[in-house]
Amino acid sequence: MILLQSHSRFLLDNLLNRLQNIEKAVEADYHWAEFDDVRYHIQVTMKNPHILLLSVSLPTPPQETVFLGGLPSGAIEAIKAAYGAVVQILDPPRDGFNLTLKLNLSKLPPDEEYKHALLVKIASVREVVLGAPLRGILKKLTSRTVASNTDGLVALVHRPNESFFLIPQAEKVTVIFPMRFKDSIDIVLATSFLQEFVEARRMAGLNTAPHCLWSPTPPLELKEAPAEALSANAGFVTFVIFPRHVEGKKLDRTVCSLSTFHAYVSYHVKCSEGFMHTRMRRRVESLIEALDRAKPGMENAKNASQSRSFKRLVCHQSCCFLSILSDEIGLVFAERLIFLMYLDCRA
Repeated sequence: MILLQSHSRFLLDNLLNRLQNIEKAVEADYHWAEFDDVRYHIQVTMKNPHILLLSVSLPTPPQETVFLGGLPSGAIEAIKAAYGAVVQILDPPRDGFNLTLKLNLSKLPPDEEYKHALLVKIASVREVVLGAPLRGILKKLTSRTVASNTDGLVALVHRPNESFFLIPQAEKVTVIFPMRFKDSIDIVLATSFLQEFVEARRMAGLNTAPHCLWSPTPPLELKEAPAEALSANAGFVTFVIFPRHVEGKKLDRTVCSLSTFHAYVSYHVKCSEGFMHTRMRRRVESLIEALDRAKPGMENAKNASQSRSFKRLVCHQSCCFLSILSDEIGLVFAERLIFLMYLDCRA
């Protein structure tokens, strides 16, 4: 399975292209959106070709989350620690955006490898900002402590008006995702997909991976959460993170994996649905060809009528086939999902 990258590929390509053609002094003004309703805007003027303005709009936070000045707690400190003097935070940000950064390309380091790594980090601004409170809690886990200002239940935004929950403790951090999908077929596939997480976790090669649980009802840890935050139509997924999962470089991988978990599941659910539709279309085409070969003497009009009737029958049967097949493929995809998602977390 494909792991989602932490950085925005379009943003990184634009930064690299701007750096290579900085002497041409070409204006740039781009708007685009990515998963979880994160929107970007970059702007460069001919007057100051070395200055790039990057604006970011974050998902609308639900009531249970805490935003300070339009940003998650700890986001400002995380930006300063990640980018240093290369990036300046503009206050107030551009209209319609939560954050505007002023990037001075002339202050980038001369070393090419370090420069590219810094540009990748800038293109990962979504993870830096939205993952700031999660990173802060997991850092405390490495020292087996809990921040004094942290409540028993912490809600973090990851989708428009949707949040996931953390229960930080000295020895572990429990992460719970309410899984919601709009399409009825996505709900069926995702439910089957997620139910196999517990079984996949029992594989011998995943003994050191985070514990994973799925339940159709809210876990007891969410008894203090507001009722509107617990309306999940695909159940609840729980991960238990221990200190060994956030040691050293594993911290970045764990933060990225948890921050993009819902988008990751949605991506592969859509891939599974597309794959099954492709297989069904091929099967339908082969059956129609078989019918056409079996009735060589019928008139064209009658053949066309029979073909249309058969297509309607197959479309009706396809829905049943999709529901049955989703149960059969759930285990395979779920095993690969957990294995790849936490490969770097193995002891």
